[in-house]
Amino acid sequence: MVKIISDSTCDLSEELLKKYDIDILPLHILLGDNEYNDGVNITPDEIFKWSDENKTTPKTSAPSLTEAMEIMRPYVKEKREIVCFSISDDMSTSGNVMRLAAEELGAENLVYVINSKNLSTGIGLQVIEAAIMAGEGKTGKEIAESIEEITPRVRASFVVDTLTYLHRGGRCSSVAAMAGSVLKLHPKIVVKDGKMEADKKYRGKIQSVIMAYVKDMEEELKNARTDRVFITHSGCTGDITDEVRTYLKSLNIFEEILETRAGGVISSHCGPGTLGVLFISKQ
Repeated sequence: MVKIISDSTCDLSEELLKKYDIDILPLHILLGDNEYNDGVNITPDEIFKWSDENKTTPKTSAPSLTEAMEIMRPYVKEKREIVCFSISDDMSTSGNVMRLAAEELGAENLVYVINSKNLSTGIGLQVIEAAIMAGEGKTGKEIAESIEEITPRVRASFVVDTLTYLHRGGRCSSVAAMAGSVLKLHPKIVVKDGKMEADKKYRGKIQSVIMAYVKDMEEELKNARTDRVFITHSGCTGDITDEVRTYLKSLNIFEEILETRAGGVISSHCGPGTLGVLFISKQ
């Protein structure tokens, strides 16, 4: 059976990783001189605390070549095909490290590396699709080709409670113009072709902003594939996530509404209080 590996930015819960037998290759998070492995020995709340105390944003970096080789090696030895997923190539060299690892192991014929052109559960949606296909006995090539067709239909967006992290991190250029504003802006950030862009701007308290953002997506949600939708957040309160879940349930579209907490790398760039609703469109 084909093995599915993703870098840690897919933000899938331990429960989902076990259910679909997915291995994770952690990215690195640097808090000053200290380096951590995403999801292994640092939590998003520790990252936020450090950021607030130091008035700066953590740096993040791709896994090392050695780490990528080590996670692939046992499957290569078994001559198993591997499908690997990385955060958008426009945001990190993670995918390139995976490609180099396959070359170093002499396993280019076994390893398919997919540029998700996305982040967070925008990747996670693709990873789950691949894992389901692997369970059905599809080949690496068949899985990679199916995912390439799905990738442009992944709808990933989120609203942020604070612009500070996105502005400091410099990952979303269209946020820079807003960051100087004295108004309490909460932009909707959309992932398009592997890059983040600021879209509609909301004002007000974050709970009402999040509900306005979700309700504004109703037409898009009605065009979604019905199998699953993600509510992904970086530490929103239970009453906010419950309200989003209740609304999504009321639409009677999705068979599965999954909630997951964003990991360290994604949280480092979007900050606390961020929430997104992510799904795959039918067309």
